[in-house]
Amino acid sequence: MLVMTLLVTFVAEPSRAQESAIALGGGASAIALLTNATGTPQGRTLTEAYLTQPIVSAHLRAGWFHATGMLNFEGLTLRRGELDLGEWGEGYVDRRHPHAYVHELMIGAESPGGPLAASVFAGRGFVPFGSDDPMARPFVSFPVDHHLAQILERLVVVAALRGGPIVAEAATFNGDEPLDPSTPPLARRFGDSWSLRGTLFGPAGTELAASYANVKSPEFREGQGLDQRKTHLDLRVTGTSGPFTRYALVEAARTTDIDRGRPLYAFDAFLGEAAVCRGDAGIAARWERSDRPEEERLLDLFRSARPATDLSILGVTQWTTLSAALSLPLVAVAEAHAAPFIEVAHITADRTTAAVFDPVQFYGTRSMWRLSAGVRFGVGHGHDRMGRYGAADGLPVSSVGPDAHERHSTSRHRCFS
Repeated sequence: MLVMTLLVTFVAEPSRAQESAIALGGGASAIALLTNATGTPQGRTLTEAYLTQPIVSAHLRAGWFHATGMLNFEGLTLRRGELDLGEWGEGYVDRRHPHAYVHELMIGAESPGGPLAASVFAGRGFVPFGSDDPMARPFVSFPVDHHLAQILERLVVVAALRGGPIVAEAATFNGDEPLDPSTPPLARRFGDSWSLRGTLFGPAGTELAASYANVKSPEFREGQGLDQRKTHLDLRVTGTSGPFTRYALVEAARTTDIDRGRPLYAFDAFLGEAAVCRGDAGIAARWERSDRPEEERLLDLFRSARPATDLSILGVTQWTTLSAALSLPLVAVAEAHAAPFIEVAHITADRTTAAVFDPVQFYGTRSMWRLSAGVRFGVGHGHDRMGRYGAADGLPVSSVGPDAHERHSTSRHRCFS
């Protein structure tokens, strides 16, 4: 039905689609990062340096046609993972895993606006579920809830319909997570998973969104592992007030592991973050409390077996993190810029069940600190948001022009990009 609506709109208004301007843009960025963390596995204090989030992105709009893509080179610079206590996923624990080289490559068609807008996009990219990728948010360090609150790097077809302030999205995709940065998705599993997301756009830059996803065996590539049922609710606020740019996000997520229709484990996450910028300097704060499954570690204590050797876990830990960040004025030359920043986080880990894994014994403490400093480097213009395509991104085709991205970006926390 949605595809038919899209095609009818194209036929009914061909002149508007043809008159739309062509917009081509892109950029490249990377972050030089130095991190000191206390209470890592076996109670050690570690100091490590990386080149993190090295990405190249591009986007094209030409009438109803839209393409967007992003290459991520963390597979070259973050092979051991980025030190981030509480983080987990894709076989990494207490380190953020490197993302796939082809982080996003989506093409699609979008109706030329009017009271009802529709779009269909396909490729490898973000599933319409949860909140924006943390790379598009103020903090360099990822939250613990990354695998609870986002689904990305899948072969996906996304249909979106927008009427007034309401957007509805539906998608089908492959359930399997990437094995490593260079392994492509398993094409024969395309269509075994699906998701829905609804968003209500309100006044003063507010968005209220709810998501649901049914994911088939994400951690076992061949499809015989545990399935997941995922829910997510978030409220996002962006806008400007005089010289200030503001941003806030509050989200709640739950992921339930399912074995042949029977719920086994449930993992909850709650997060709130906010940022205020004046020009290219700003401050940000984040509070998070998220559950994490604990699995058997390998000889490298920052890694776990993938896929897991059985259906059981060693326990569930609850991670509470309070973070603050300061972004300092940037130095700009033509289209290039460099912006220093500082982040500090206090982290606690608690055992929530009488299970085998005890974080106090494993880390030597339940209270940890992380201090990070670095410089964001960039040239050109990258993504303002990640994971919203076509009719769902809030920027109609009729708005495309030389300054469209600047207008679309005025409500974003520019000092943290």
